[in-house]
Formats: sequence, C-alpha cells, structure tokens
Amino acid sequence: MKIDLTDTTSSKINKALVQGRRAIGTPAVGMVLTLVIVTDEENAYDALKAANEASREHPSRTLVVIKRVSRSPRDRTKSRLDAEVRVGAEAGTGETVMLRLYGEVVNHAQSVVLPLLLPDAPTVVWWPVDAPLDPANDPLGALAQRRVTDTYAAEQPVHELEARAASYSPGDTDLSWTRITPWRSMLAAALDQVTTDVTSVEVEGEEFNPSCELLAMWLADRLDVPVKRTLSAGPGLTGVRLDSTHGPIVLDRADGTLATLSIQGQPDRAVALKRRETSELIAEELRRLDPDDTYAAALRFGVDRLGEPADQSTVPMDHTPAEKPAEEKAEAESRPAPVKKAAAKKAPAKKAAAKKTAAKKAPAKKAPAKKAASK
Repeated sequence: MKIDLTDTTSSKINKALVQGRRAIGTPAVGMVLTLVIVTDEENAYDALKAANEASREHPSRTLVVIKRVSRSPRDRTKSRLDAEVRVGAEAGTGETVMLRLYGEVVNHAQSVVLPLLLPDAPTVVWWPVDAPLDPANDPLGALAQRRVTDTYAAEQPVHELEARAASYSPGDTDLSWTRITPWRSMLAAALDQVTTDVTSVEVEGEEFNPSCELLAMWLADRLDVPVKRTLSAGPGLTGVRLDSTHGPIVLDRADGTLATLSIQGQPDRAVALKRRETSELIAEELRRLDPDDTYAAALRFGVDRLGEPADQSTVPMDHTPAEKPAEEKAEAESRPAPVKKAAAKKAPAKKAAAKKTAAKKAPAKKAPAKKAASK
C-alpha cells in the first residue's frame, strides 16, 4: 500500500502509517529498529532496495531523507515536506517513509525525523554518499546509537579515513570495514592452524580502496609487524601474504569470487570469498549495535604508519630519540670519567709488549757462547 502526502507534517505522516497498517490488517508494530537513510535523489533507489532486502532479517521502519536543494533563490525560502508512505508488500517486512525536504526545512531535518522514530527501539543512521566528517555531531547522527558511513563513496577515500579517525565516536562504523570481515575471519583461522611468529605482512589491492588500507592497519595493529601496501588491478582486495617463521601464509583472490589459501606444509585450499552486496553489508551492521572497538583500534593506527618497523611504535612521543630524559642525564653525569677506564685497559697491553721483547732478546745473548764452544 502506498500513500502520497504533499506539503505535509510529521503528525500527518504518523496518522498515514497507522491508517496503512489498519488497511492491510496488521495494526501491531513488529519492528525492531529505525533505519534512517540520508541520501540524494540519485542514490535513493539503490539505498532503499538494499534496506528492504536487509529488512527480511531485521524488520525496521525505514526513513529515507532526501534533501532537495532548489536552484532558484525564490524557492529556497519556501519550506515544504513531501512524503510517500509505504506499508505491506511495498515496504518489505517493515515500513518505509520517503521524505523529500525543500527550502529552509532542509537545515532542520532532525525536527522532521524525530517524531517518526519508533519508541523504545534503537536508531541507525546510514549515509550511502556524502557523509559528514563528524557523524556523531551531525544533527541526524546525534539521534542514533549507530552511525554507518561508506568511505569508498568519497572522492579521496584515504583522506576520508584520516578524518574518520580524528572524529571517531563509539557507535561509528564504515561499510569499507564491513567488507573485510570474511578476510579477517579467514586470516585469523589460518594463524590458528600453525604455531608461528609473523615477521612481516603484504596487503595487495587496487588503488584508492579504503578496505585495503583498513585491513593493512588492522594487521599492523594486531600483529605489531611492518605491513607493506602494494597495488594491483583489482577488483578490490586481491591478496594478503604473511611471512612467518613457519613459512609464508598466502590468501590470494584474483577474480573477486574464489580465493586460494596456501600454508607451508599443507595443500592449497579453495575458499569462497566473493564480494558482497550492499544489502548483506547493512544486514551485518544491524546485527550488533554496540561500539566496534576493533574498528576503532585499526582506524586510529593511521595510514601514514603503514610500512614502519614495529619497534618505532614504542618510541615515547614526549621526546625524540636524540633527547634524553632528565633522569638519564643525571645518571650519566654521576658516572666516573672515561679516562680512568681507558688507562686501566692499556696496562695489560704494556706487560704483553715487555714479555715479547724479552723473549726476542734471549736467543741473541746465547748465540756467542755456542760459537766459542765450536772453536
């Protein structure tokens, strides 16, 4: 069932939702969360399709917020809210409300969304494109317990990762991190099969792919070893090589579908490691709404630290290696002068030289005596 509302309010939208549920014979609300999608008109269809497929696992009320910016200065001053309410087969297993904001109301989207949130249910906000640099302090992001972004959709994904690390708040996550969940699981399982120490890592993938950077940062943070980032033609991640004392451990995926796991001393194994759809990624993120501490640790490791030796990460940040703390300086001043030690070391050398000269002169004195006896 679909209900169109023009120049409406949040109160009228709530009444339309109740009317739609009664019309299809399901007056009770059986949804577990509210999913708010903030996007533009171009990406709204794909985002809503992914949300409807994810709602089969997580029945939810989906609010699609589309901010329409008018080019005419006269229309920018006119505030209007148009809505499209979908219930029943039109909305999957939940409810869907398409919200199109015009004029001044674009800057107050949280006032429109707040009355439509399900009571006593968690809220998740998802930005498929054009995510704010600080999602937690965004007016819509402040309403949610979980905030989902997608760094892969940014123009400069690597710089976007740095911005995410600077503004991280518990509850933030990214679909670029979700894409590498099977890789992380497979690499962890491979290391559980052998007893070894990893010495270095190489992550191979296409350029400007934030999932490759996140996997490299996760490995560097967890294994405390230098990680090298190399480029390939893709698609996405193509391989990871772990050099260890047991031998190389290689997970290679050349076609984006089937991967090969190679461990020294074991036969190669084919592993299903296909690239997942957006609906699967969203469904995974909706399974747990608590903060992802592992993602936070990998994100804060920093892209610029990839490839550094592991021991450099332990250097204190309050002083450089050339500068010594005050305690070490005081200890160095209290030590005896190095001249006395040098003199003590030279004494044995003089004795050894005296013994050598004595040994050489002894045969020279006995030589005349032997000549006299012969005469």
